[in-house]
Amino acid sequence: MELFESYERRIDNVNKVLAEYGMSSVEEAKAVCEEKGISPYDIVKGIQPICFEDAAWAYTVGAAIAIKKGLTDAAEIASTIGLGLQAFCIPGSVADDRKVGIGHGNLGAMLLSEETKCFAFLAGHESFAAAEGAIGIAKNANKSRKTPLKVILNGLGKDAAQSSQGSTDSLMFRLSLITSQVSSRSLRRSLTPRAKEHR
Repeated sequence: MELFESYERRIDNVNKVLAEYGMSSVEEAKAVCEEKGISPYDIVKGIQPICFEDAAWAYTVGAAIAIKKGLTDAAEIASTIGLGLQAFCIPGSVADDRKVGIGHGNLGAMLLSEETKCFAFLAGHESFAAAEGAIGIAKNANKSRKTPLKVILNGLGKDAAQSSQGSTDSLMFRLSLITSQVSSRSLRRSLTPRAKEHR
C-alpha cells in the first residue's frame, strides 16, 4: 500500500536514509517516535489537515533519526530533521538538487541556536499565513531556547502582522514544533508509563 504521494519515486531514497540509522521502514520510524511519546505525523496533520502525506512522513523520519542519534540539543535536532525532509525529495527534482530539506533543517537550527538573537521576516501584504508561520516559529523556538528569539515582521499588512494564530502550512512552523517535542522528550532519557498517552 502506498503511504504517500509518488511513493515509488521516493521510497528507495527514504529507505536508504532509514537504513543508515538502523530503521527498515517509515512505519518503524513512526514507532521510534511513539516510543518517546511523540507523533510528528499527528503534529503535521494538526497544523495542516490537508497537507500531503509525504510531509507528515518526512517529519516523522527526521524526528526518528534525531531520536536514534540521541540528540538533545534543539538546534542539532532541527538540522537532523532536515535529513528526513531531504530523504523525501524526489531524486533529480529541483528540491533534491537544491537540497531544500537540508536547507529547512539548517534554517530551523539557526533559529534555535542561542547565537541567533533576531529573526527578521519580510513578506508581502497578502502573506497572512506567512505571518502566522513567523509568529509560530518564535513561540515554539522559545520553548527550546534559553533567551527569547526576537522577531521582526516587516512589509506585512496590519492584519497579518497582528496575527497570533499558530496554524499554518509553514514548513518551519512544523519543524520548530516537532523539534521542541523531540528535544524535551530526549532530555528525559527514559520512557515513562504515560508515553503512550501522548499519541
